[in-house]
Amino acid sequence: MQHRTVFEVMTRNVVTADPQTPFKQVARLLAEHDISAVPVVDPDRHLIGMVSEADLLRATAELPELEGRWAGVRLLSQERGLPDAETAAQLMTSPAVTAQPDWDIAETARTMHRKGVKRLPVTDETGRLVGIISRSDLLRPFLRSDTAIRDEIEHDVLTDTLRLAPDTLHVTVDDGVVSLAGRVDERADIPVIARLCRSVDGVVALHESIEYAYDNLALDVEPPR
Repeated sequence: MQHRTVFEVMTRNVVTADPQTPFKQVARLLAEHDISAVPVVDPDRHLIGMVSEADLLRATAELPELEGRWAGVRLLSQERGLPDAETAAQLMTSPAVTAQPDWDIAETARTMHRKGVKRLPVTDETGRLVGIISRSDLLRPFLRSDTAIRDEIEHDVLTDTLRLAPDTLHVTVDDGVVSLAGRVDERADIPVIARLCRSVDGVVALHESIEYAYDNLALDVEPPR
């Protein structure tokens, strides 16, 4: 039992730009392919940077405002010394935040949240672009069927990992919500069972009504002397 990896859910046919791709062509790529960012790569597909919608907007936001006089616009531009971002190389954020193919989707989601990005380019050990993963890709496991989720919990978690007898717990799954019922030997096993079942890809929530024969959490055990 393990989370799906980036390699399993990433998009492999990646829309890219080269360093000399013009500003307007980058904008077209984003619009035509309905994406929020595009990787910039060299001829060997080594990742150089990323150009996002935010990068394009940042470049246009830095243009001087019209003040009713053309001379005033030219003067303001000269005074500020604004560089013209004409190509992907001038627009891109570099170095780009990347993901590795063997990352699990939970780790990838944490990285996206921490860095505040919507998608991550995926690179191999040499820095070559092999794919891209977006927030929507991370949601794919939640499209798994209830049957697939239940089978993984029953076989991979309860039987293979926890070594419980098949009739120990009854598992039902409804729209990704898992319910566990039954009886185990020790109370301390219940949070372990719940945590492992909750970590299965596609599980939205978990409810348990598991009874126990022995309350080993309530014992006041003195340390050995």
